[in-house]
Amino acid sequence: MLEVIEAVTGDNPTATIFILHGLGADGNDFVPVAEELQLRGVGPVRYVFPHAPVMPVTINNGYRMRAWYDIFGFEDDAAQDEAGLRKSQAMVEELIARERDRGIAADRIVLAGFSQGCAMALLTGLRHREKLAGIVGLSGYLPIASTTAKERAPANQHTPIFLAHGTQDEVVHLERAEASRDALQALGYPVEWHTYPMGHSVSPLEIQHLDAFLTRVLSPAGPR
Repeated sequence: MLEVIEAVTGDNPTATIFILHGLGADGNDFVPVAEELQLRGVGPVRYVFPHAPVMPVTINNGYRMRAWYDIFGFEDDAAQDEAGLRKSQAMVEELIARERDRGIAADRIVLAGFSQGCAMALLTGLRHREKLAGIVGLSGYLPIASTTAKERAPANQHTPIFLAHGTQDEVVHLERAEASRDALQALGYPVEWHTYPMGHSVSPLEIQHLDAFLTRVLSPAGPR
């Protein structure tokens, strides 16, 4: 099972938020962002920040780093590491199962990620067999998009999805993120879409919007 960092906002958490980091980072990367979230009225939350496996990454001349899957190129039409994506999907599913074993219902779990982590959150969340509270994708894209319609799980057809992207993103171009948004909306998913005047990063306003989304989907009166 993947190594993780965990943090709780109170005793006996009743919800879990996974945050999956981007290429070359680790679970520590989004701890400061989580610390800025207020989640008023949600109750005690457990944050889980997994560390991706260490592997050679082609785009970086085979240098070994933490990555959810290999990257062959940053072009929008570059080949994708489907085997690596699916291997990491299985590992994220193991972590979700552990939360279920710890008493957190699936509809109290949010799967979030940044860049590569966004791809993993969308890949795993849309295929998860139990309804999740929400899926969050920051500065990323929908991977192996052509398989989504066939493989998606009916349980998460109406799960709220939060997508956010920088208009000057130099790593994952805005057009790729927009294409992912359009593909999800064409399949009937409820997508909340935000853009910000930034590069491949996270902005304070984005964190405010994310806080509102998480509060809505995890509040006792929120979507189910």
